[in-house]
Amino acid sequence: MATDKYESPLSQRYASDEMQYIFSQDMKFRTWRRLWIALAETEKELGLTQITDEMIEELKANKDDINYDVARAREKEVRHDVMSHVYAYGVQCPKAKGIIHLGATSCYVGDNTDIIVMNEALKLVKKKLVCVIDELAKFADEYKSLPTLAFTHFQPAQPTTVGKRATLWMNEFMMDLEDLEFVQSTLKLLGSKGTTGTQASFLELFNGDNETIDKIDPMIAKKMGFDSVYPVSGQTYSRKVDTRVCNVLAGIAASAHKMSNDIRLLQHLKEVEEPFEKSQIGSSAMAYKRNPMRSERIASLANYVIIDALNPALTSATQWFERTLDDSANKRISVPEGFLAVDGILEICLNVVDGLVVNDKVITKHLMSELPFMATENIMMDVVKLGGDRQELHERIRQLSMEAGNNVKKKGLDNNLLELIAADDAFPMGLDELKETMQPEKYVGRSVYQVDKYLKEVVNPVLEAHKDLLGASGHVNV
Repeated sequence: MATDKYESPLSQRYASDEMQYIFSQDMKFRTWRRLWIALAETEKELGLTQITDEMIEELKANKDDINYDVARAREKEVRHDVMSHVYAYGVQCPKAKGIIHLGATSCYVGDNTDIIVMNEALKLVKKKLVCVIDELAKFADEYKSLPTLAFTHFQPAQPTTVGKRATLWMNEFMMDLEDLEFVQSTLKLLGSKGTTGTQASFLELFNGDNETIDKIDPMIAKKMGFDSVYPVSGQTYSRKVDTRVCNVLAGIAASAHKMSNDIRLLQHLKEVEEPFEKSQIGSSAMAYKRNPMRSERIASLANYVIIDALNPALTSATQWFERTLDDSANKRISVPEGFLAVDGILEICLNVVDGLVVNDKVITKHLMSELPFMATENIMMDVVKLGGDRQELHERIRQLSMEAGNNVKKKGLDNNLLELIAADDAFPMGLDELKETMQPEKYVGRSVYQVDKYLKEVVNPVLEAHKDLLGASGHVNV
């Protein structure tokens, strides 16, 4: 690791080697060469006799052996990356050098490679997203019956279960998966459209034969593993494509951020904790601390990704006519870094969800301290059945609840609402009878049923359909 110059933390600390390779120079320039081979093969197959099998075999023999030194030296001279690599490839392929890039413009290799790279990156994101959903599904199923205090406005509310809460996190990731699959299904290659998207160069090469020229893009797409190309374009594919892809990444980041926030709050309550290694240090000053650094890192990276999605949107909005180059510098930063950051987010999510610690005794203690307030409606209904007046009972419970709440908040006492109700003549129920109502599972509604139904009908079919993607485990680099 270089210590005398800046290196991106996304590479050093967060993103996996697999994602980093997808956006590597090797991936980029090897794909350029595959595209030049596909173009030459297509042109030969459609009748250009100046392209021979010997030339194509020469191109194939050198497709992965990138002579970077030659390309870099040439680029310093001509200030053009594509022509530098055309030259470098030609140095290695002297027989084929005259037909490399024939009829194409720079965006043939640049833009088609960007689409191919984003497609590969989406495949990896999808794999890790499915694995996060799988881990959450296991967690939800394991804790579907454990009652816990639910919150609205971060104020105690009607109980739920730990597993039911996990389905809320899972459902947002499921929505992200739907968005990812849709956007990925719409990705198309640019094809070879020429300098302004008119394919004028091919009119010359193929003597104005439109029927033959119509075959070029579909043939290239098939050779590169795509079903189709964008039907019309300027010199580039529409930069709105990048916007759509990065919006998917921002959606995943938002879902992960929400989950990480909840985990951080639960860790403050000591109810649920993220993994904490034996030798991990939480604070340089306070040795006892267990800071939720993984969840905090998720939130931090997520903020970056959400904001990063503005970059391709602005780029898309400000493109002029058939092509300007003010997209280039922004695009080569914002798209890869969005993917690298989301890759890091999902790695940490896998690590966190797989190792979540549930402190059921603390959860039950917190719930039981609030449950008497939540049980009052059931108590009131039971007394009405015995002939009580609902409105009078409601007012009396309100007054007693205020008194019990004051004892807790102002005097530091335990919640004594049940004792107050038992001592009140309006309620013909003894303390033991009232305590029998303090069974948390009575107050979680359909939580257990909802978890089972959601997993069975929604999540499990998706996991089954993507079972070949399962098995990834997350890790935290530092």
